[in-house]
Amino acid sequence: MTTMSWEDLVTSALLGTDRRPLPPTARTRPGRAAATAPQGPRQRGTTAEGTGNGDAGDAGTGDAGIGQVRTEGTQAASTEPEGTRPDGVEAVGTRPAPALLHAPVAPLASRDAPPALLDAPVALLGAAAVHTVRRRAGLVPAVAAPLPPPAPGDARPPLPEAAARRLAQLLTDRPSAGGGGRRGAAPDLTELLPQWLAAANAYGYRAPAAALPALLDAARSRTDLRPQALAFGGPRALWLAGFNSEWRFALRGASGGTALPAPEDARGVRRLWEEGLFAERVALLGAVRAHDPAAALELLASTWAEERAEDRLMFLDSLRTGLSPADEEFLEGALSDRSRNVRSAAAELLSALPGSAYAARMAARAASCVGLDHTAGQPTVAVEAPHECDAAMQRDGVVPQPPAGRGERSWWLGQLVEAAPLAVWGERLGGRTPEEVAALPVADDWRDELHAAWCRAAVRQRDPAWSRVLLGPAAAPPSAGPGAASSAALLSTLPDGERAAWVAAFVASHGLSEAFQLLGVCTVPWSGALGRAVVDALDIAREAGGYPWSFSGVMGLAERCLDPEEADRLESLTAASDEGGDTAPGAGGYWAEAFQRLVATLRLRAAMHEELAGRTG
Repeated sequence: MTTMSWEDLVTSALLGTDRRPLPPTARTRPGRAAATAPQGPRQRGTTAEGTGNGDAGDAGTGDAGIGQVRTEGTQAASTEPEGTRPDGVEAVGTRPAPALLHAPVAPLASRDAPPALLDAPVALLGAAAVHTVRRRAGLVPAVAAPLPPPAPGDARPPLPEAAARRLAQLLTDRPSAGGGGRRGAAPDLTELLPQWLAAANAYGYRAPAAALPALLDAARSRTDLRPQALAFGGPRALWLAGFNSEWRFALRGASGGTALPAPEDARGVRRLWEEGLFAERVALLGAVRAHDPAAALELLASTWAEERAEDRLMFLDSLRTGLSPADEEFLEGALSDRSRNVRSAAAELLSALPGSAYAARMAARAASCVGLDHTAGQPTVAVEAPHECDAAMQRDGVVPQPPAGRGERSWWLGQLVEAAPLAVWGERLGGRTPEEVAALPVADDWRDELHAAWCRAAVRQRDPAWSRVLLGPAAAPPSAGPGAASSAALLSTLPDGERAAWVAAFVASHGLSEAFQLLGVCTVPWSGALGRAVVDALDIAREAGGYPWSFSGVMGLAERCLDPEEADRLESLTAASDEGGDTAPGAGGYWAEAFQRLVATLRLRAAMHEELAGRTG
């Protein structure tokens, strides 16, 4: 077998020719090669080493050994005269070696492969030749693009190491594709990510650079994560979002990656307000409003007439911060806006200013529809709903067309009452307190409509006194109250402690069937009394013998909202209970699994806070 040196193999591969360098035996006998070479054009089947007329060892037309490629029958005839290249090698790159490019290269570790294919030079030769041909076929020189600007700095402290590992775990976890069925006893990490981000932002940490892509991906798929995720990602997340179209939501939901000028920088504020993107302008208006409400109002008024309707609606929302009588004149003008949505938003803001002219107009309209009737045996509230919705009412935000299933007159009445200041009813109904007003009977089945409008007014005007009255005692039957949705809205106007105490009493009296919305407005973590009421209600539901799936929503809230210190007290509930005759098959095991997941989640939440506080390694 003829062998070739390493240098010959590498040289042949890098040249990219269809012929190998001459074997050592041919190099030692140049005369014979010259003698056997034809003097005319090359014939089919000839090689650079010889004519292929019988000397297989010299000409390479016999059995090909290591370092030789048999070319007989694979090349077209050439008209190049012999001698054009003294070394007998064609021009570099003029023709790839078919046998070389298409011959399989077996793994060097294969014991069953032929010995020739086990040689490392052969493997290198094949790879180098293929790489050379590919480069010469597809490489197009191009001018390098300019480098992007460097990422902005972030002066916030880095995460503790344990917290960074926890973040990577939370971002890697994905919700199950099934969307239902048995959840198992393991905590649901996707539901803990919002809580982790809120805690990390409270500590003031910056996001690890390596975690930013996964953080932006998570925020893209879950809109509830975006505010906390973008705050945690900081300026570097916005910088990175500019390079990926799938992350453009970050630029729409923040200041577009542009640093906002200081609110007192009048020139910088004016320039960004006139030249910035919509998201930048929204962020700028909010920042200026928090610093100087009057300056923000002046900035908005300067371009109000040129703004799009949807932009005007968003800008109006920023006036909720620091709303005061100073905004009344501007909002009165917005009542004449050509967009109905803008008019409604302006009317809602004005109704939150009890001393405004708008509130006085709505109070007069509502009072003309609701009064006290002394002709009955006891004082009774009489209601006479409007008979028309005139142009003045429509200008003040009253929508003339009711939704499906609602009568026109009751629809107009509700809008008038909810926009009127609540203080008007004490004077209008005989100087009574809110408790006395709410206790009055209402004639002609108008009570539900009137009380529902008062509930909306209490929420809009953030009046806790009226909210307490309309909520009623927690132990009262739910059917006697304003309903779960209205009760949850009214609870949001109460202080945190009072809110939790009311919901705890409601759960203790009525269980969990109508408590989900009420629990959702309570401050996290839940107070001890509220947490105990929820756990006791879950235990009672377990003893009733049903499956835990009917309470999966409340159980999920408990996992996120219970105080982690409750984990030890819940340990006794993680064992499977005995199943009686009235118990659904397997329910005991399902309940035990649900409580195991609850305890594991609470302990994981405790560990998360320890890691963020830097108290773990």
